[in-house]
Amino acid sequence: MNPTAAKHLAFICLIIALIAQARAQDPALIRRVDDHYNHLRSLRARYTERYTGMGMDRSESGTLTLKKPGLMRWSYGAPPGKLFVLDGKFAWFYTPGDAQVSRAPAKQLDDLRSPLRLLLGHTQLAKELEQLATAPDGASFRITGVPKGMAQRVHLLTLIVAPNGAIERLKLEETDGASTEFTFSNLEEDIPLPATDFIFTPPPGIPIVAAQPPI
Repeated sequence: MNPTAAKHLAFICLIIALIAQARAQDPALIRRVDDHYNHLRSLRARYTERYTGMGMDRSESGTLTLKKPGLMRWSYGAPPGKLFVLDGKFAWFYTPGDAQVSRAPAKQLDDLRSPLRLLLGHTQLAKELEQLATAPDGASFRITGVPKGMAQRVHLLTLIVAPNGAIERLKLEETDGASTEFTFSNLEEDIPLPATDFIFTPPPGIPIVAAQPPI
């Protein structure tokens, strides 16, 4: 190999090494997210949820409240009255006007098919995600990976995280091209929340059916 070709090859190898380094994970940033949610006792935030796929582009919004251990409520303002309540034992899904209430055991939510596990502080990202990588994202940072055991369904999970470890956005991209993205704002942490916020009583006469939770 002539000296010029050798220099070019060395330069290319350096660029590849720099790219690989840029995609590498930063354990300190990852632990910051774990620690933030493991120590969090309660949370209230505004959220926007956007789903694209199967010919749909749907946006919904509302207020999220969370209280440990294992209590969560998504109160939708658009569409009005839609509810998802996690009472510690069951997850309830209901929209006013529906002919039934959907219910699923809480343990079925204990994975990365939804943002619930992350927000409840029930996980360590380094143990749950493969191909884990971090990168700057403006004043925040980005964490990407693929949930273990879900590579056939999930293409990529992306978290946009504030410097203090709070998740600002969460996007789940599926292998069929569909995606669900949550954006959080107006976060209030470790505030008093009444236990009654996490009790759901089905409307009289509305049957309860077993269902898998939606993404």
